[in-house]
Amino acid sequence: MSEKVLVTGGAGYIGSHACKVLKAAGYVPVTYDSLVTGWRGAVKFGPFEQGDLMDRGRLDEVFAAHQPVAVMHFAALSQVGEAMSEPGKYWRGNVCASLNLIEATLAAGVRDFVFSSTCATYGDHDGVVLDEDTPQLPLNAYGASKRAIEDMLVDFGNSDGLNSVIFRYFNVAGADPDTEVGEFHQPETHLVPLILDAIDGGRDALTIYGTDYPTEDGTCIRDYVHVMDLVDAHVQGLNWLRAGNGPTKGGTERFCLGTGKGFSVREVVAAAGSVTNRAVPMKDGERRAGDAVKLVSGSAKAGRVLGWSPDRSTMPQMIRDAWRWHQNGGYEQ
Repeated sequence: MSEKVLVTGGAGYIGSHACKVLKAAGYVPVTYDSLVTGWRGAVKFGPFEQGDLMDRGRLDEVFAAHQPVAVMHFAALSQVGEAMSEPGKYWRGNVCASLNLIEATLAAGVRDFVFSSTCATYGDHDGVVLDEDTPQLPLNAYGASKRAIEDMLVDFGNSDGLNSVIFRYFNVAGADPDTEVGEFHQPETHLVPLILDAIDGGRDALTIYGTDYPTEDGTCIRDYVHVMDLVDAHVQGLNWLRAGNGPTKGGTERFCLGTGKGFSVREVVAAAGSVTNRAVPMKDGERRAGDAVKLVSGSAKAGRVLGWSPDRSTMPQMIRDAWRWHQNGGYEQ
């Protein structure tokens, strides 16, 4: 019988793609999602259990019913602007919920845990390619809450033998090339789908938040990774844990996932216009509080230890796959 993996946030963008790759790798992904931001239509590759991470009783029920061998934790609040204005929401929704999940995981006798973290834990390190040893100085409650969860995983590794893999990455783009799942948020806040909405007439114009950054074209710079490359890394990390590569008495390994190449907002816009052969209507806006100037992440350790390579993570490929999904229409609301 195939081993089951509990995937929190499995009805969301990255989680749904992870479920597809887990199934292809021979696992049975069990999606645990509140559907507050996820979509029932994105659950296509294994069982679905609706629930909130703050509901310990519900978590215990799901662990008992499915007896997963590992947890893959994607569920999180992730909007920088909201994190700046409502930090308490992020400390409760990310940190308290994750603590509840970790304790339920250990109570069920599960010891392998894969965590979706973020390069937002680093803050602003201008001109530096981020790696696992870069100091973490988050600028907002989103990055700070993710860093706190990383710290919790270390502590529970020391105390209870929890083995965890932490992946730090920043901007994720693209979609499943088969268009079974893709990126669909309500409201949408991510750059590539916002650009495609503007191209397709779904919004009047793309707002560029900040045109006075100390970069060549005045817009901030981010590293982009194709979602399929990203979830491949998560499954490789899971396989690495399942093969017994973690410390024998519990411990944490951290991996940065990126291409080492940054793109400015205007460069992404130009690439989207080129791929779709359409004009992108734009307007300038003010900077958003909590946004770093430049975040670029290397992945040498992930390549060396896990054999990971971001082969699909070229900007044209990410936009082509996202555009195909965009034209497919998303999920039923």
